[in-house]
Amino acid sequence: MHIFYTPDVVSDTYNLNEEESKHCIKVLRLQQGSELQLVDGKGGFYEAVIQDPHPKRTTLKIVKVVRNYGKRNHYLHIAVAPTKNIERIEWFLEKATEIGIDEITPLICDRSERKDLKIDRLNKVITSAVKQSIKAYHPKLNEPQRFKDFLGAASKSHKYIAHCIESEKTTLKHEIELNSDYLVIIGPEGDFTPLEVKEALNADFIPISLGNSRLRTETAALEACFEINFLNR
Repeated sequence: MHIFYTPDVVSDTYNLNEEESKHCIKVLRLQQGSELQLVDGKGGFYEAVIQDPHPKRTTLKIVKVVRNYGKRNHYLHIAVAPTKNIERIEWFLEKATEIGIDEITPLICDRSERKDLKIDRLNKVITSAVKQSIKAYHPKLNEPQRFKDFLGAASKSHKYIAHCIESEKTTLKHEIELNSDYLVIIGPEGDFTPLEVKEALNADFIPISLGNSRLRTETAALEACFEINFLNR
């Protein structure tokens, strides 16, 4: 069944915008009475039928509503340095959304090779992954933040930094507490600087290892996403 992202559902009828209406009627060739699904990005999952198949303002009748659809027992925020190759960070956003993530912050570090991002474009990648994986919650994508500013505002109860500098570290499997919120920060291709690591530790971040292999930035971020979701099952 076809699924649409409709963040502004407020009643039992809904009009698709012009872009979605055109896709629905001209591309998918759906007709009056055709069934489809909607997600609002806030936990609402809807089943609907087409009342008026207009190519510019298709009207839907909502016939079933499920609240808190697919709600997980934890909150996951990953702050990750954007990669020089934008396709790699887009890949992370897509896969992390499919696995399960609540919030992403692009982190600008001393060694960051990319500092400018088109947030609207990246949000479209996330929205596409939301629809593909039938997620009722749309991850929040923040504007890029500088490392020091981000540390000062970080408030999650479980805060971790994954870095490659030789030091004593723990693993996520030894840290996870169910029904908690988590923040993991991942550095750029050249890793965090020693000073950045020190600043994170002073801000009560716990150093973690994500395995014995040296991982790419986007791979490390996805590994952290997978581990926390897996350990919270």
